[in-house]
Amino acid sequence: MKLAHNKLYIAALGGVNEIGKNMYLIQYDQDIVVIDCGSKFPDETMPGIDLIIPDVTYLLENLEKVKALVVTHGHEDHIGGIPYLLKQMNIPVYASRLTCGLIELKLREHNLLRQTDLHTIDANSRLTLGSMEISFFATSHSIPDCLGIFFQTPAGNVVHTGDFKFDMSPVNGPFPDLHRMAEIGKQGVHVLLSESTNAERAGFTPSERVVGDHILDAFIRAKQKVFISTFASNISRVQQVVNAAFQTGRKLALLGRSMINVVSVASELGYLDVPEGLLIEAADSGQFPREQVVVLCTGSQGEAMAALSRLAAGKHPQVSIESGDTVIIAAGAIPGNERNLAHVIDNLYVLGARVIYGSSGAAGMHVSGHGSQEELKLMLTLMKPDYLVPIHGEFRMLYQHRLLAESVGIEPSHVFIVNNGEMVEYRDGAASLGPKIPSGNSLVDGLLIGDVGNIVLRDRRQLSSDGMLVIVTTLSKTEKHMVAPPEIISRGFVFVKDSEQFMKELHERVISRMEELTGAGMNQWNVIKRKLKDEIGHYIYAQTKRRPMILPIIIEV
Repeated sequence: MKLAHNKLYIAALGGVNEIGKNMYLIQYDQDIVVIDCGSKFPDETMPGIDLIIPDVTYLLENLEKVKALVVTHGHEDHIGGIPYLLKQMNIPVYASRLTCGLIELKLREHNLLRQTDLHTIDANSRLTLGSMEISFFATSHSIPDCLGIFFQTPAGNVVHTGDFKFDMSPVNGPFPDLHRMAEIGKQGVHVLLSESTNAERAGFTPSERVVGDHILDAFIRAKQKVFISTFASNISRVQQVVNAAFQTGRKLALLGRSMINVVSVASELGYLDVPEGLLIEAADSGQFPREQVVVLCTGSQGEAMAALSRLAAGKHPQVSIESGDTVIIAAGAIPGNERNLAHVIDNLYVLGARVIYGSSGAAGMHVSGHGSQEELKLMLTLMKPDYLVPIHGEFRMLYQHRLLAESVGIEPSHVFIVNNGEMVEYRDGAASLGPKIPSGNSLVDGLLIGDVGNIVLRDRRQLSSDGMLVIVTTLSKTEKHMVAPPEIISRGFVFVKDSEQFMKELHERVISRMEELTGAGMNQWNVIKRKLKDEIGHYIYAQTKRRPMILPIIIEV
């Protein structure tokens, strides 16, 4: 695909019309700069898939133009896909100090740390990448060291806000740099890419400090052991848990690999202040009175293998929840995770725990890290963009962001709600929709990327829905007829002992059909297997209204 040399191009490879796997690119002439490379978790329609990351076909096709990856902050939906990207293209990575620390954890797991060109930046950094001059500004979010990005190119200026809210009393800083944002706005912002997560929520998002007060109050009221679950990367929330544990004289144990790793990195880099002697090993928590222990764990989204789910099921090998313990879920459910989380909460109540969850009311244990409507309008007012591209949200959020832009004076025709892969091109003061580039999902299954496609997923869904039937027939290599009765194996379809009559009829039908096919002189095994599969499939559906996967196997002897 050939693009004009004197135009500025902007595209999302992930992060619009969805929550997660954020990835964007800015292109001018022979230079491409990538912003973020996130991941998201699969839903129930993707059995066996571990992770979803952006399709980077366009970047691979233009590898010689890709100058760098610049990362806004350290949340999984912005850094989760980085190791998989770097396995395909070894490009420089620029990120803030804490974000670099979290990226290093991932690179170490994938044995990529030594070969990765990782650079630390901050809000005062200046980069020259090809024809682009890049600077930054500090924003506040639910993790420290978040950056917005200002691109200056020969064709025009672009701002990517990153994730933000205007928290004027952050737990562990920094403050959002309104002066720098206003300064950028005065220089002229031709295109603004601004996040839209909370575009449906009126007003301002409360400060993180509100949650800290509620956590401390819950710790004071708790009469036994306290369990609290949140995102490991929400370091502001983790700091408040540390503070509350210290103030109430409780020891703190960590559960979950990601929680242990993130706390270790954040403490080492100075972003988390943990008093000496506060942390204990989870295995040693039983040596202290229950009223003197807090357990901070992963699993706030109800993930099956996370610490909280195992605790709720009574299956954790080191720690257990007992009747009268307090369990706090200090995170909001990501859309799609509500059912799993509800199941975990039910199990906690069965154990007799006192469960505190949700973001409303006097005991609210979560506030969003994303700005609400008034904050999105404030960002628009500070930046004064000519054009807006709402990002980071599902369609209704992007649409609501467009309405907010109109309310502060931006023309409706100057707001582009795009799909992943749709380019916005800008030149001479005018923006329009440009060409479409390859985009979509790359599926991670184990150690492999992209080898699981729609056909494999279809087969997995069929297996999970109606099961599988294996039909093994043995034919004479010389005489081309059956030399032994067929063997029929059912897995996830019917229980053989409870369906003896049906299986007997199925067995007879297989024999009859195989005798017809071989008796007609047919010796192309692929054709025989296809015809047997079709015949048996029609019969099974007529009898059961199910469509199991049927695998005919022919053995020659």
